[in-house]
Amino acid sequence: MAMVPNLRKGRGRNGERPREPRTPRAGVKVQPMLVLPVLPFPSINPVLISIGPLAVRWYALAYIVGILAGWFYARGIIASERLWGGPAPLTLVDMDDFVIWITLGIIVGGRAGYVLFYNLPHFAAHPIDILKLWTGGMSFHGGVIGCVVAIVLFALRRGIPVLSLGDVTTAVAPIGVFLGRLANFINDELWGRPTDVPWAMVFPNGGPIPRHPSQLYEATLEGLALLVLLGVLARLGALKRPGLVTGTFGVGYGLARIFCEFFREPDAQLGFLWGGLTMGMLLCIPLILTGIAILAFALSRRKVAKNG
Repeated sequence: MAMVPNLRKGRGRNGERPREPRTPRAGVKVQPMLVLPVLPFPSINPVLISIGPLAVRWYALAYIVGILAGWFYARGIIASERLWGGPAPLTLVDMDDFVIWITLGIIVGGRAGYVLFYNLPHFAAHPIDILKLWTGGMSFHGGVIGCVVAIVLFALRRGIPVLSLGDVTTAVAPIGVFLGRLANFINDELWGRPTDVPWAMVFPNGGPIPRHPSQLYEATLEGLALLVLLGVLARLGALKRPGLVTGTFGVGYGLARIFCEFFREPDAQLGFLWGGLTMGMLLCIPLILTGIAILAFALSRRKVAKNG
């Protein structure tokens, strides 16, 4: 005789009575579950082109395009006598030669800064990893130090005013910052802190929690906004006061970075430091102070008038 499952009303397949929905007790307020709206993360392959063992990554492309775009913009600044009040204190040939120097400064300084500021214990235990640039790990503040060294050495070698070369370099630097932050976004790295804002995103490497797309905040403020500000200053005659653009870059970037750090998740190996500060905030303090000092020096001097 075949076994017939008990399917009487109010009972399940195994004869158990199904659970009744619980009625909330009197005076107990029921909190509805909220589904936070999030923007979908655009999953873009971090590798742009792959041919056999060779791969071109978006991050590397950001560096290449940033340096090339900055180079052409710098040539335009140098060629415009109106911005300088006469011939620029450096030539287009000087800038063409300087590109190699600044590229080395960015790479060597950026990598050394990451090793020293962000992950020294790891690299002390595995020094060979310092050379593995393709695994990631570059520091903006380290790159700044590398660029300063390159600017000073090249300027002294060519007899160029250090601050004027610095003005041209910092005027175009936000291009690379903008592209670099976009590459951080594509690489699904350096994401922001948890949030419930409508434009929050769930990053694949950041867990299931909606987070600030802080890379885009940085691209906008440290990149686009600073690029426009410095460009306006240059057109208003800032290049006639050597150091004015450089000082503004230091202060402007430092303030923008500190603001964005309030939305950015600290590096996992460091976390929050003293009083809730992050490493990025601390490194911006000397940058801002140096920028203020350069601004004070630039404003204390008379404008350079080369056309009489």
